[in-house]
Amino acid sequence: MIHSLFIINPSGDVFLEKHWRSVIPRSVCDYYLEAQRASPYDVPPVLAAPHHYLISIQRGGVALVAVSKQEVAPLFVIEFLHRVVDTFQDYFSDCTETIIKENYVVVYELLDEMLDNGFPLATESNILKELIKPPNILRTIANTVTGKSNVSSTLPSGQLSNVPWRRSGVKYANNEAYFDVIEEVDAIIDKSGATVSAEIQGYIDCCIKLSGMPDLTLTFINPRLFDDVSFHPCVRFKRWESERILSFIPPDGSFRLMSYHIGSQSVVAIPIYVRHNLTLRSNGDQGRLDLTVGPKQTMGRTLENVALEICMPKCVLNCSLTANQGKYSYDPVSKVLLWDIGRIELPKLPNIRGSVSVASGADTTGANPSINVHFTIPQLAVSGLRVSRLDMYGAKYKPFKGVKYVTKAGKFHVRM
Repeated sequence: MIHSLFIINPSGDVFLEKHWRSVIPRSVCDYYLEAQRASPYDVPPVLAAPHHYLISIQRGGVALVAVSKQEVAPLFVIEFLHRVVDTFQDYFSDCTETIIKENYVVVYELLDEMLDNGFPLATESNILKELIKPPNILRTIANTVTGKSNVSSTLPSGQLSNVPWRRSGVKYANNEAYFDVIEEVDAIIDKSGATVSAEIQGYIDCCIKLSGMPDLTLTFINPRLFDDVSFHPCVRFKRWESERILSFIPPDGSFRLMSYHIGSQSVVAIPIYVRHNLTLRSNGDQGRLDLTVGPKQTMGRTLENVALEICMPKCVLNCSLTANQGKYSYDPVSKVLLWDIGRIELPKLPNIRGSVSVASGADTTGANPSINVHFTIPQLAVSGLRVSRLDMYGAKYKPFKGVKYVTKAGKFHVRM
């Protein structure tokens, strides 16, 4: 399926390559680099070269480019590449050029186990950690002195079972199960404040530390909200289809249980509003900018980490503004105005106003920027999704259970 994998840094240098079937020269990456030069922020994920297909993702400032000689299912390869990055982040806490270079040996060992002759083999974190011990200072020193590697000589216990994502014999003094329901609001708000489009991308992340082989069921109060769902392999899909209940034997540790999409605009409550007024005069006079931000449909919760990012028209030279809350900065080169507000405490509403310097003689017609809004609302799932109960079978102890809800801004744009 995958013949070779190349990892490329932001300056276009290949700093790691791995081949499974035959050695493909790194010059094949020139097709990717040409596409990147043409549109740095929108590289096509699939590129067809004369004799190869290049499938790529960009994460953490590096690009992973998989090369195949035959046609393959692109989403299958893209999902695998994301799984590779997730594994690196799990092992090394991040996936940057520096960290990969510091852990070359472990990276090559992981890639050897994750792909066999170009086909995905072991991609579950639990199995990989039994096969290849995560690096730490003591283990690195011991391996250097003794000449041993991180690779285990025994096969992982979960590899041969029908629950390959969970290792056997797990024991904890404190048994805990935590669930984070995180929702990102993607919305476009027009000039008058009306919603053009709105949808929610949500996911449930878990941290499960339970002894033995527990069987969990998670029930929702309103599971019919979901328009589209995607599950971790541990979820029994038949049970979800018939009863809308999540039944699963969880992996050990942190993992993403499910992702979901809610596209019904009537369900999506817009939790923030922006009142804006921007006037630009082309005769060399000062323009004016006035922005006010406030909460809306937050169910009594507080808006936190609020920030507004405005890409101003090219005719704007500088901004002289006064904010009653937070700090602002304007970059005259990129023309980006950033207003970092923080937490919104009622009844005082954050406001920023002042003058805008416009280049004399510049054409200001059609200069209508949009505002990128960032925010976080703790203890709220804006769709109204609620977890009803969590039941556990197959174990005699009582675990500590917790559910946390968070709403964030995804791609949230307000047109001016």
